[in-house]
Formats: sequence, C-alpha cells, structure tokens
Amino acid sequence: MAFYARKAARQANTILFTLAGAILVAVGFNMLLIPHQLLSGGVAGISMMIGYITGGTISWLYLALNIPVLIWGWISLGKRFVLLSIVSVAVTTLALQLIPVRQMANDILLASVFGGLMIGFGSGLALRHGGSSGGFDIIASIISRKRDVPVGMFIFLLNGVVIAALVLFTRDPDIALYSLLSIFTAGKVVDIIHIRYVKVTAFIVTRETDKMLCKLLENKRGITVIRTRGAFTSHEQDMLMTVTTRYELAELRKTILTLDPKAFVNIVETVGVIGEFHKPLP
Repeated sequence: MAFYARKAARQANTILFTLAGAILVAVGFNMLLIPHQLLSGGVAGISMMIGYITGGTISWLYLALNIPVLIWGWISLGKRFVLLSIVSVAVTTLALQLIPVRQMANDILLASVFGGLMIGFGSGLALRHGGSSGGFDIIASIISRKRDVPVGMFIFLLNGVVIAALVLFTRDPDIALYSLLSIFTAGKVVDIIHIRYVKVTAFIVTRETDKMLCKLLENKRGITVIRTRGAFTSHEQDMLMTVTTRYELAELRKTILTLDPKAFVNIVETVGVIGEFHKPLP
C-alpha cells in the first residue's frame, strides 16, 4: 500500500512540475518576449514569427506546429515522455490564451534576458521530470539519445535557423540579436536544470534478474550481471551494472521500483566511458 502511495505521489509531483513549467513558459512569452516582438526558440519562435507577420494567433500556431513533432516523438521516444510533452504543450497553449499580453519590462534587454531565464526554467522543469515543452526539445531529445551533446546548446544551434529567417523577414538585426540573447539564456538555463548528457552508473542488487533484464534491455543499454553474496545473510543475488544518462535515470528508477521494490540500488556519476556506449544492441 505504501508503495502505491509513493508511486501516486511521484506521479502527482511530475504532473505538478510539468504544469508549472508550462505556465512559466507562457508567462515568458506573453509578458516578456511578445510585447517587444522578440522570438523564443524552436517551434515557439516559428509560431511567433508567423504571428507577427500574418497577425495570426500565436497560441494556436504553437499548437499546430507542435503536433507533427509530437507524433515523431511518439514514434522515436518513450510514450511517457511524449504524453508529458503533450500535457505541457496543451497547458502552454491554454495559458497563452488566458494570460494577457502585457509588457512586464520596458527595457528590451531586460525582457530578452529575463524572458530567456523564465522560458529556460520552465522548459528545464519539464525535461527534468521526464517530459518536454515540445518543439525543438523533442527533436533535441531524439538526437541526444544517440549523440553526447548538451541539450540546451544543441537547441541553441537549431534556433540559429529561426533567427536567420527573422533577419530576412524583418531586416532588423537588433531584434534578431536580442532574440538570440534570449534563446542563448534559455539554453544555458535548461542545461543547468537538466543535464541529460551526464552519464551515471547504476548498480542494482536484485532477486528479479530475469524480469529486470527483460525490461531494461528495451532501452538499448548494455548490462553486466555479477553474482554477489550478502556479507550478513550469505544470500546469493545478482547485481546488474549498467551505464545510462541522467535523462533516462527517472525511467530506470521507476522500472526498478515496479519490478522489485526491495532492490538495493547504488547510483554514481560516471566521469567517462570508453567503448560503444551509444551503439544499439543487436
């Protein structure tokens, strides 16, 4: 009973932080970036640019452009990740409708920096708790599972295309540079909050070896099985050693607690890995 209560509490905590992240992103858009005609990064930036040029509703453009990206994520990433991302995108869209577009900062420099901070913090919360704010976050998540790169900086590179398009349409380099500052700030904050490219090693002592292996091997990570014996009890058990990323750690923890709540797990940060860490298993 206590296990299910803890599980429900973790799920509620995840949803709560996902909702909070989505609202922070919407506040950053409507109160800091949009009043100064600045762009955010990724799909949101594309939505803003189209909205500025055509007069369209940015919130609905944001939702429409996110749909194909979410479908791609559903195919390439875990369902839990995409479901949380769908919640984040839906809540952000609703919040953009409800939160008034009001200038919180008169200085465009302050608006760009603090807009980036708020959006980066909101996106980082979603990523840290197993989801994303949609758009380029999902694209970066797909790439970063195969490439050892910081997500925030990878998103920043993708956003260079959006900034280039803004310069072509507006012919205003100042707006483009302030937008670039906002995007860079958001990317750095994401990397501070959610360092998914940092690797960790998990040592799992369990009696449910077969069930654990069957489930964990779905993640395409190598696992070493080591036979161990308890010093006090003399009971023999298996210890599974696997290297994973911070991004996958939440899902790993959930899997272990579901299959063997009595498992003993030691997780340590890994300085480096020599070998085929990224190569999928046959």
